[in-house]
Amino acid sequence: MLLVPLYEHPADRPEDWELLIRSAGRLHSVVLNPASGPGEAPDERFAAVAQRLRDAGVPVLGYTDTDYGRRPHSAVVQDLLRHRDWYGADGAFLDQASADPALLSHYGRLGVAARAAGARTLVLNHGVHPHPDYAGLADLLVTFEGPWDAYRDASVPPWTADHPAQRFCHLVYAVPPGAPAAELARQRGAGVHCAVPGTGAHPWGTLPHALEAAG
Repeated sequence: MLLVPLYEHPADRPEDWELLIRSAGRLHSVVLNPASGPGEAPDERFAAVAQRLRDAGVPVLGYTDTDYGRRPHSAVVQDLLRHRDWYGADGAFLDQASADPALLSHYGRLGVAARAAGARTLVLNHGVHPHPDYAGLADLLVTFEGPWDAYRDASVPPWTADHPAQRFCHLVYAVPPGAPAAELARQRGAGVHCAVPGTGAHPWGTLPHALEAAG
């Protein structure tokens, strides 16, 4: 299944959003990120695509930065509520999540707040393998985020084998056409993934190879 973080405005890339909606059956979820979070005011274009994704049965995850535990709890909760109220987000994507066991209680409180804000799907994006106890805090852990060159030789700690593959996601960018990213994700016990061609500072402005081929 594909978790797709498409960080592009629907007015700028309408064809990409249309392809996402047509591909609903292949999607685990889509991350909605109007302005490195919900922004300061509602955006009706994002609200419209979020509604269409939900109507197609795709969970919409509101992007919220946690700054590795440095961002105040209240600021994170404000973003969660704005995603819910402005875009009808039914899930939360907590980005830049710490992997440190010392912050487990902090992320546990954020998880409770996300559920209270209506998140049926909670994703923690560590980008690396965190302390194993984080697996008890969310529905899905992103345990790899990085370029294809690093992913080719990435390793997986033994503790991940104690959990279903549906609990782990790998996000890979700078992936060349034909690279076996999906196969590697399955081999490494990640039932959810996304492999995009994008590079540089903004790789998540591109769609996964799998959807581009289908489109």
